[in-house]
Amino acid sequence: ELENQLAAKSKTLDELKQSLALNGSAEQTPEAQSLRIAELYEMMDSIVNQVTQLKTSMQSILEQWRAYDEIYAEVSLMTARYLYCIEQCKPREEASLEALKKQVKTLQ
Repeated sequence: ELENQLAAKSKTLDELKQSLALNGSAEQTPEAQSLRIAELYEMMDSIVNQVTQLKTSMQSILEQWRAYDEIYAEVSLMTARYLYCIEQCKPREEASLEALKKQVKTLQ
């Protein structure tokens, strides 16, 4: 979206440059106008470079989030498995020797 806006502003700047070249302005000398337009182009180039850096940075961050999501899903699954195992290993309400022997056999 930023790149599209910059392209539109660049087109507007080109139109302004052409308009000033054809019509001129009573407020500023042609040299002052040329300097101001050059400054605007430099500012636009700087913004384009910043947007490019931002895009690269955002892509890197997106990759890191994807890796985080994958690892998080894996850890969540492992946690659920461990909780299930812990639940299965808890002694039941019957704490008799026979019940415990039966549970040991079941677990083996």
